[in-house]
Amino acid sequence: MKTVEEIKAAIEAAVPGAGVEIVLNSGPSAQHSLRLAPEHAVRVAQFLRDDAELALDFLSNVTGVDWPDKEITEKVKVTRTVTKTVDGVEQQVEETVDETRKRIEPGCLEAVYHLFSMSKKHGPVTLRMRTANRVDQVDLPSLTGIWRSAEFQEREVFDLYGVVFTGHPDLRRLLMWDGFKDHPMRRDYVEPDDFEYEPTAHDAVLARAAAHKGAQPGPEGTVAGQ
Repeated sequence: MKTVEEIKAAIEAAVPGAGVEIVLNSGPSAQHSLRLAPEHAVRVAQFLRDDAELALDFLSNVTGVDWPDKEITEKVKVTRTVTKTVDGVEQQVEETVDETRKRIEPGCLEAVYHLFSMSKKHGPVTLRMRTANRVDQVDLPSLTGIWRSAEFQEREVFDLYGVVFTGHPDLRRLLMWDGFKDHPMRRDYVEPDDFEYEPTAHDAVLARAAAHKGAQPGPEGTVAGQ
């Protein structure tokens, strides 16, 4: 099979302006991946499936990744004017110092696709797409039209992470029920404190539900159970 660099070059030749990036994997597997620009992802996916040499006709897995906002601390050199006394005379001089600054790097959501070729018997080739952020710009194009096996798996990523796959034929929750709030695989997900809906609740869960009930104000403004 072609190397990831060769696959990148083939994509760029077939889809001008595709904006493909190589994401290196420093682990023992060294399975590097390709990050696609969402606006070109469907055309790139079609090329990878239909190219005679790659023939990536089987999508085995789609998963999600949550990348929260990250605080970055960095040192920068700053030139400033200070007053110094030289030979008994005050002078304005410039000096360069290291200054520590902090900034927030916005987070995002990521969808990861693992591709194989059944006809050529090679793979995997790993594709990635990232949303603009993880708040209100969480759309990515669906690849279900290229690989039908993406249908349920994109629904799972939508359900658990909140990625909205535009063009998906039936995008709705898969594991959680309609009306469920939030997305359980997000890193900042907070479990609710009322677990009465749990069909096989353990004692600790029932205790939490009882504590939740006990904290609700009664009709006279008192706390229930008092």
